[in-house]
Amino acid sequence: MKLPVPPPMFGKLLSDLLSSERGSARFDELMEEGVGAAPGGKYRHWDTFRHAPPSKRFTAEEQWIAVKLARRALYRRLPLTDVMGTPFQYALPNPALEMLHQIDRNAGGNIQGSEQVTNPATRDTYLFKSIVEEAITSSQLEGASTTRKVAKAMIQEGRAPRNRSERMILNNFQALLYVRQFIGTPLTPDIVKELQRKLTDGALDDPDAAGRFRRADEHIVVEDETGTRLHTPPAADTLEERMQQMCAFANADEPGEFMPPAVRAILLHFWLAYDHPFVDGNGRTARALFYWSMARQGYWLCEYVSISRILRKARAQYARSYLYTESDDNDVTYFLLYQMRVLIRAIDDLHSDLARKAREMHEAEEIVRQASTVYAELNQRQLALINHALKQPLARYSVESHKISHGVSYETARSDLMKLVAQGLLSQRKIGKAHAFMPASDLRELLRAGGGYRHA
Repeated sequence: MKLPVPPPMFGKLLSDLLSSERGSARFDELMEEGVGAAPGGKYRHWDTFRHAPPSKRFTAEEQWIAVKLARRALYRRLPLTDVMGTPFQYALPNPALEMLHQIDRNAGGNIQGSEQVTNPATRDTYLFKSIVEEAITSSQLEGASTTRKVAKAMIQEGRAPRNRSERMILNNFQALLYVRQFIGTPLTPDIVKELQRKLTDGALDDPDAAGRFRRADEHIVVEDETGTRLHTPPAADTLEERMQQMCAFANADEPGEFMPPAVRAILLHFWLAYDHPFVDGNGRTARALFYWSMARQGYWLCEYVSISRILRKARAQYARSYLYTESDDNDVTYFLLYQMRVLIRAIDDLHSDLARKAREMHEAEEIVRQASTVYAELNQRQLALINHALKQPLARYSVESHKISHGVSYETARSDLMKLVAQGLLSQRKIGKAHAFMPASDLRELLRAGGGYRHA
């Protein structure tokens, strides 16, 4: 990855301007120009700003002075410091305020057409789907290489992983379930360690590195695929104290001015990734903590979105948001704004997916409703399976996959499937020691014809 061009020294820029001919007058004219913290609604780093400054009256360097002055007026200091002890800081310019409003409106309250995530009969089913998606894509971000179809089948069937990639994905799935268990519990370093252990267990070259912070003899740096050093994290002997401070920040224990909840969650994500306290699994742990923080602060809908799916499509931008922060006055606003855009896109995708699912379920209900004797006996889990079977006529189901997908007991799952077999909507076949269930070859026609029991 090409490293960003660092901004020129602000103090020298300002000194050079004021000491030049007409310096004071030029500075006054620059201030009257009104170049703000985010000219044109874009909070750009010097790396891109220098190529297209907003005004033709002043040089890029002169306008950068105005931009930095405007940002400094907005900066809020964080308890997080870099390896030199300099605090990180962030601003909330207009683009950030607008996106925070969208997040508050769409991730914390009610949404229309969201029966899948508000109806107790279907909520666990949709939550399972969302956690699986995040587990797969978060692991793929860190190098896991397997298809979504294979990974999903592994989780649904409850089979053991066959390689490290599958182990990473299964670990991520189980870790996200673990996150849901301590949403109401204050974060502690021990919980952070346990989360990382669940994420990396059985998937590390050194098994001892799971569930503990890195040691001083473990020299960890962040590099890209070409070997370019991107980040050197804090020394190992500072991690215990830094993680205590991070947990206090996550729990909002520190006194100070109000911080928007989504900002706190995103900064927690950044903090863990910056400190890089583990030999491996830092990115996955950081993203899992983001979900914990959002859910803990009332953004319940974020349990149903996948940010890693968006991040995976733009890995370079994800990495660049870290680099911009470290190269420009520890200004974590770059990371904040990028993650807000990712979150909004993930929420928008969820809305679109919910609308599509609602249409599909309605269509499936209409088809099944024609078979009145069948429709009267179908529950929401069975209707969801029939909806899937109508789209995937070669699908194969098992008691275990139905149990995991819908979060029910083994007996409930078996009862669901056997009733569908009795109605002729599924066929049953023994494969090895297990029983497999497949859609009837004429499922759609059977339903359109009115359905009916094929077996006594």
